[in-house]
Amino acid sequence: MTEHPDLAGLQRRLTEFAAARDWQPFHTPKNLASALSVEAAELVEIFQWLTPEQSATVMSDPATAHRVTDEVADVLAYLLQFCEVLGVDPLAALAAKIERNEGRFPVPGSGKHPEA
Repeated sequence: MTEHPDLAGLQRRLTEFAAARDWQPFHTPKNLASALSVEAAELVEIFQWLTPEQSATVMSDPATAHRVTDEVADVLAYLLQFCEVLGVDPLAALAAKIERNEGRFPVPGSGKHPEA
């Protein structure tokens, strides 16, 4: 079984990849956010005209599955580069957001009231 690389290692590889090509001047927060948006739109494009049922089975077609995984990789790469440039810890940001959402959106029937 192949071991998955860690997030910090992937961020380091992306940083080294960009540095070796002198791309840092172009990796501004604005440019990275724009690139992230474009890649997310390319992911959406795969699903654009599919029914909900068809969209649930895209990974069963090897050609479409390859497109999906490539776009997911592009989205994640730009998100990690964006976080690196701005000093955002993506895992800490996600954990904090989940915690806030758990308070904002309690489980129905739990008797807890959403925070104001």
